Amino acid sequence: MDNIGFYLRDIHFNKKSGRLIFRLQDIQKYLFFQKGKLIHAKTNDPQELIGQVLFSMGKIQEDDFNRLDEHIIPGKPIGDTLIKKGLISEKDLEDGLIYQMREITLNLFPEFEGEIKYQEIKDILEQEAERKIDVAALIEDGIRRMKYDPALKEFLEERIPVPKSKEFIFHLTEEEKGLLNLVNGTSSTNVILQESDLGLEAYWKDLYLLYCLGLIGFQDEEAGQKTEKEARKGEDRKEKETEGEEVAKGIEEVLALSKKLDGLDFYSILDVASSASKEEIKKAYFYLARRYHPDLFGQEISSDVREKIDEVFAMITKAYHTLSDEAKRKDYDSKRITLFREDRKNMTEQAETKFRQGKTLYNRGMYEDSMSLLEEATRLVPEKASYFLLLALAESKIPAYRKRAEQHFLRSIKLDSWSPEGHVGLGLLYKKEGLMVKARKQFERALRVDPDHLVARKELAITETKGPKKRNLKSLLSMDLFGKKKKK
Repeated sequence: MDNIGFYLRDIHFNKKSGRLIFRLQDIQKYLFFQKGKLIHAKTNDPQELIGQVLFSMGKIQEDDFNRLDEHIIPGKPIGDTLIKKGLISEKDLEDGLIYQMREITLNLFPEFEGEIKYQEIKDILEQEAERKIDVAALIEDGIRRMKYDPALKEFLEERIPVPKSKEFIFHLTEEEKGLLNLVNGTSSTNVILQESDLGLEAYWKDLYLLYCLGLIGFQDEEAGQKTEKEARKGEDRKEKETEGEEVAKGIEEVLALSKKLDGLDFYSILDVASSASKEEIKKAYFYLARRYHPDLFGQEISSDVREKIDEVFAMITKAYHTLSDEAKRKDYDSKRITLFREDRKNMTEQAETKFRQGKTLYNRGMYEDSMSLLEEATRLVPEKASYFLLLALAESKIPAYRKRAEQHFLRSIKLDSWSPEGHVGLGLLYKKEGLMVKARKQFERALRVDPDHLVARKELAITETKGPKKRNLKSLLSMDLFGKKKKK
């Protein structure tokens, strides 16, 4: 039964200590128990975060709530910050934390689709926890709050309930006590349903309440307890392995992000467009917080990794605070445009320097040495036709690089279709490979751009007189792109 009531029953009556984990899509919750009492709860649901809770309780004003993001300090509880700034009292925070623990838990009762795992941890705290919540009270409030779900019937039908402890009978209404009186240890739940005056949905829900409060049990439970315990041990072991893998994957992602952090602007850090709305920015921040918040990685990581995680999350938080504030965002955008222009200017200057150095080496006949400089120039400024043209010319001088030369000639032509030089260079490359028809077409295209181009006119005349070599179909199929015989 994947419902919180089933697990709380076991935790309460067996006075267990440990951690319960709930997952449903992007939502994750952690409940911590000590000797059957709820002592702490964590959530990434925005509606259950302590700031939202304090606001809903009236502990903080609306203006302060709307500016709550300004008070977030990575690695430091927001409640402590609010107390320090005089926005709430220590009692306000204590009341808020108790209320938050209850709401995180009670909101789980209607959920039957999420994944629930419980891990028993005997020494969860060395000393008694300061705040505790009675789990039986949570069970009663949670089941009364929840709506009927068909999963309840699926869990309870055809089973034989038996009376158990009367400890919590005072929690029941008269109708619920009447239902309890029908439980005799021999009749199945379906037989009892016929004897009850309750409607179908009320019947299965009330029966679930009796079960979770320990007022009834089932005949088949004792036989299956041993098997269930063994299965849970295996699940706990598997869960720990899975969590370890998730933490390792998260650390890997954070370290990769840390390496390129200096080259990212705030929009790139949050992975949103520069036109993103305030709501989109907030959504992106909460998504990243659920993946990279320092608290998610535990305490067993090295100090240098911890430092990287803190650094990454600090930048994520800074990006969010800046882009979610209209005035700060406007100021950031203006500076960002200026910085982009400066970076672009620096890249252009570097590319031009690399191009001049490559051209000097090319003129000296040092073609292979010039290629590395020209490749760097095209990487820095990938829209300059002259850079690709000279790179292609250098590559065309070395047989092993001629296929790459063809691609770079075509790139230079695409970037500057009004220059004849790319067509001439490509035509000469095809001529070297014996592809006269292809070469002639390139010289013709060059002359359409510049009818007086001397090299194009001369080479066109040569290719027209030589013409292509005749080849039969079999020989053509055995050739590669440049007309060379394919290697077997």
